[in-house]
Amino acid sequence: MRPPRSCIAAFALLLAWALPARAAQAVAAETLERGNGPEPSTLDAHRCQEIACANVLRDLYEGLVAEDAQGALIPGLAEIWQRSEDGLAWTFTLREHARWSDGQAIDAAQVASSFRRAFDPATAAPLAPLLYAIENAAEVQSGRAPPDALGVEALDARTLRIRLQEPIDLLPRLTLPIAFPLRIDAVEAHGSGHTQPGRLIGNGAYALEAWRPQSMITLTRNPHFHTPAAIERVRFHVTEDAASELKRYAAGDLHITETVPPGRLDRLRARFGDELRISPYLGVFFLGLNIERAPLDSKALREALNLSLDRELLVRAVTGMGEAPAYTLVPPGVRGHSPVEPEWTRWTPQQRLERARAAYAEAGYSAENPARLTLRYNTSTVHRRVALAVAAMWREQLGVITELRNEEWKVFVANRRQRRVTEVFRGGWIADYDDAGSFLDLFAPGSPLNWSGYADAGYERLLGAARAASDPDARARLRGEAEARLLDAYPIVPLYFYTSKHLVSPRLRGFEPNPLDRQPSRFLRFAE
Repeated sequence: MRPPRSCIAAFALLLAWALPARAAQAVAAETLERGNGPEPSTLDAHRCQEIACANVLRDLYEGLVAEDAQGALIPGLAEIWQRSEDGLAWTFTLREHARWSDGQAIDAAQVASSFRRAFDPATAAPLAPLLYAIENAAEVQSGRAPPDALGVEALDARTLRIRLQEPIDLLPRLTLPIAFPLRIDAVEAHGSGHTQPGRLIGNGAYALEAWRPQSMITLTRNPHFHTPAAIERVRFHVTEDAASELKRYAAGDLHITETVPPGRLDRLRARFGDELRISPYLGVFFLGLNIERAPLDSKALREALNLSLDRELLVRAVTGMGEAPAYTLVPPGVRGHSPVEPEWTRWTPQQRLERARAAYAEAGYSAENPARLTLRYNTSTVHRRVALAVAAMWREQLGVITELRNEEWKVFVANRRQRRVTEVFRGGWIADYDDAGSFLDLFAPGSPLNWSGYADAGYERLLGAARAASDPDARARLRGEAEARLLDAYPIVPLYFYTSKHLVSPRLRGFEPNPLDRQPSRFLRFAE
């Protein structure tokens, strides 16, 4: 039985008197309070395409394969797996006593049904292309083949087989929400309402308790999970403004922040010491350019916009949290990739600026006839600061007049996807898995994440050849050529490579840096 609220309040008051304000966290020890960025667009695992929903879903579900606190692959719903010699078939054996959050047993047929639902055209799963290597996956999603044609089948109650059309590294992709098992009977019974408290049935370490839109999502420990979580309850807080999130952390209202506001690293370190956790992160921040409509259908204008920006100044004076200037799409350190930096990266700043101004003139613009652009970004302190800095640089160096549009996340996502009103937009990508394809496939023809509208047959051929290549060196070379071709068309303006930045309570244990910055709550615990 939980103690009365009056007792809890009295105990918290005693702690406040007994300990310094920073040491006395104002939250109950059994509840983990997490900042989580913007409101999740959905808790439908098959429709999730952003970090805010993925963070929550990794607590609610577990795929066939999971990741430990360091990001290494570990058994998930499947306890063992086997790959065929030709790499075109994977066989998974489910845990013997796997259970859904309502206590019912999980069988392989249910998992197969979930995969079929993920590729059903009616689901419209945005990240389904990441698993198009599964036999008939693309055909099923496009409606050219029925869901039953998908290369996923239950051999018996505990055995699942996945057939591939090409030998890809499948296991890391199975850690993504698109591969999480959904209870299809619950989906069919409740439709889009299956993501609501009391209806969502998962198989992860936690179950959905409550969802207050634009406020918080509350999870409670799933007693049927194979390895009980140490912390009883988790609350994910909507924290779109990094400065406000910092204040909440300093007041003891959060144990983990989603990020920290841009500013001087030395000041934050002096204030918070080891509570500030910064580490490399496989992600890139870029500006997307809608090349399907004027004025950005002009390659010369896109080139001018790209070359006129001072990335070094941007990461030093605007973001200021250890980010590295980006001149390519794929971050350094991605496994098996050979970055190809454009020739202009070897030019002096003056040479870049001279070419930028020449390209601006070639596009038909001048001081008397300036280009006019709208730059859209979603609510965030960092996004606003970057947008202001970019607009100032373009105005100073070229004379471009830039209107800034700050939009709530769901509105921003819809506008970016539809490309009807969008010109320049805040873009970025965090690797779904440690592979260059996670970045390059964004701009493949037909990709629902190709927000720039980039289409190039040569680029598509190079990516296809890379996927078919069995030799790692050949695959790296082909992907390097593809990236160079993409960058030469200027559908994006890379700005900087991410670092993960969190404030973590000294009371919390188990928080480990990893390249994809995934921190499932099941691995966290409070100090004794």
